[in-house]
Amino acid sequence: MVPKAPWVRCMRELIFPVRHDGEIGLQAQIRRHLVDAILEGHLRADNPLPSCRRMAHALGVSRNTVVLAYQALADEGFLQSRERVGYFVNTEMLDEPIKPKVQVQEAGDPGRLANWSQRLLLHPSDREQIKKPANWRQYPYPFIYGQADPGLFPVAAWRLCSRQAMGVEAINRWTEDRFDEDDPQLIEEVRTRVLPRRGVRAAADEILITMGAQNALYLIARLLAGPGTTVGVEDPGYVDVRNIFALTGARVRPIPLDRAGMVVDKSLHRCNCVYVTPSHQSPTTVTMPMERRVELLEMAARRNIAVIEDDYEAEANFVSSPTSALKSMDQDRTVIYVGSFSKSLAPGLRIGYMVASAAFIREARMLRRMILRHPPSNNQRTVALFVSGGYYDALIARLQRVYRSRWEAMGEALHTYLPDSALTPSFGGTSYWVRGPDSMDAGELAAKALRQGIVLEPGSLFFHGDKGPKNYFRLGFSSVKSEKISEGIKLLAEIIHAKP
Repeated sequence: MVPKAPWVRCMRELIFPVRHDGEIGLQAQIRRHLVDAILEGHLRADNPLPSCRRMAHALGVSRNTVVLAYQALADEGFLQSRERVGYFVNTEMLDEPIKPKVQVQEAGDPGRLANWSQRLLLHPSDREQIKKPANWRQYPYPFIYGQADPGLFPVAAWRLCSRQAMGVEAINRWTEDRFDEDDPQLIEEVRTRVLPRRGVRAAADEILITMGAQNALYLIARLLAGPGTTVGVEDPGYVDVRNIFALTGARVRPIPLDRAGMVVDKSLHRCNCVYVTPSHQSPTTVTMPMERRVELLEMAARRNIAVIEDDYEAEANFVSSPTSALKSMDQDRTVIYVGSFSKSLAPGLRIGYMVASAAFIREARMLRRMILRHPPSNNQRTVALFVSGGYYDALIARLQRVYRSRWEAMGEALHTYLPDSALTPSFGGTSYWVRGPDSMDAGELAAKALRQGIVLEPGSLFFHGDKGPKNYFRLGFSSVKSEKISEGIKLLAEIIHAKP
């Protein structure tokens, strides 16, 4: 019997599928499978890999694709090229992992296990959070809030900016340890292109880049709140900010709302700071009028209250005339402004910013340094190039056109199938706050709706305490095509009105 060539035995270990329609390129797929085979010890160092021609034939790809994959792995040290023989696994990649000198025995007595629940000083997991199905995109009616429609994202423009951010000159800049500094170009773009849209003027030392709005709010909470302090939050309001401030040990005081937003009265008198979403209240979508804003700022100045303004949907005003941010009226520098690119670019990008007095930003920068130093410099540079190239302005204009269409479709559908259940947001935004029948439990509705392919958010979590109304829910439309909205709302109305 003729012995099989070494590459034949090797091929048995390298049978893997490649997808020609996948998100990952063919070279990257080949590289990934080969690296896995090398690191898992499936390939012997004394056996050559199949030739580029044989591997290409087996995988159904071009020979050049395999050549480039092999060459890349050789450059990275996974493979070694031997002239006229072929590619072999680099033996340095096959070193055995370090084994512990002391064998740890399996714990037989549960009482010996470390009790981490007693050691922890904080238990963030005990806080109630909004839960969303991980596979929400697979549902036909994902009325989920805060998620972008990937079909609206300018992929080509973003790739161009990413390539520019990966240029040699740019890499030399962002591969340096910047300690606590941000990308100067992004700071300049935020200062001169983004903030002026909201009427905000700021110096470079008054701006800090953050890992999204959540990171900004956490930094603010650590600097301003703690045992003995009182924080005023909107009720109903943003769930995460309530949890963030509660974890500091501060007293969280719910401040009621009316049709003009947060009520400004004596309930704020004992607050050390107050969190507010004046342009587009979360979750009710109410816009605070000018008179109420003036009252809030005057009270904050008189009583030394720090105002935290979360301008979370700053770019989603496609209905009324552009409203300036509360920060633009801040003559006494009592306002800390929080913004983010999450709602306009992508939630997963995690790039936000805060604007405040230079003294506050200096301390926030030092605190951020202790946590994560700074957001990834390459991401910061990519966003800076995206804004400076005009792509951000073009994206905002496109989003406003599409969101207005979906906003109108949902408004008409709610008026038709659930009349008088929601006020039409005067600002725009990407959601509706809906009130169901008084006897309805939105939590139960969400479970029933999910079985029918509808994803929605029950509203009870937005209220402070456990005595809030249970018949409210939020419907987002940023991820739903206009033509799907009406049929989804019709189905939802049928579920609401169905007899038990």
